[in-house]
Amino acid sequence: MPLPEPTTHDWSRDHDPEHLRLIREHPDRYAPTGRCHLILEVLAYAADEAEHQGSGRAVVEFHLDGSVSVADDGRGTQMAVGADGRPVRKPVMATKDLRYFDSPPATPLPDGHPRYGMSVVAALSEWLVHTNRRAEGAWTQRYRHGVPVGELVAVPSDGTTGTTVRFLPAAGLGGEVSPESVRRFAERVSRVLVVEV
Repeated sequence: MPLPEPTTHDWSRDHDPEHLRLIREHPDRYAPTGRCHLILEVLAYAADEAEHQGSGRAVVEFHLDGSVSVADDGRGTQMAVGADGRPVRKPVMATKDLRYFDSPPATPLPDGHPRYGMSVVAALSEWLVHTNRRAEGAWTQRYRHGVPVGELVAVPSDGTTGTTVRFLPAAGLGGEVSPESVRRFAERVSRVLVVEV
């Protein structure tokens, strides 16, 4: 079974080292407001799902270890079956989003800076865990500075759909954020996405 044609991402590889290196070398360009921008990139992803469904909800959590998680109730990241019969997830975390890197800049996120996609979050995080729940199953993958660590792992389904992204922003990234500042920005992410912080 062939992998889907690239519309937003190139399915032919699970990560793009040069793309990730470019982001890591230019954090001021790709995440000018630091941690805040990373959270907004993930919320924009959740907003895409909400727009597709007509409504949606996302929960942003700040954890004691300095990491942040964003969980939404969308469809879950798209999956396919590779030539070897194993599940393959759309490589949103570790390859460029063709809509933003190969096109004119996207509409700015609420911090006033362009959206570049989820690879910015992964590349500028010490680690990131991407869990997606779909009608046909659930999977998780860990990344380090944007590079997949280990295999895509099936996890028990809880009967819901959606995506959870938990990440620890890279040391020195800056852009201190608070729940209050995220709430203010979140109100402007989407008219149909309800965000709880």
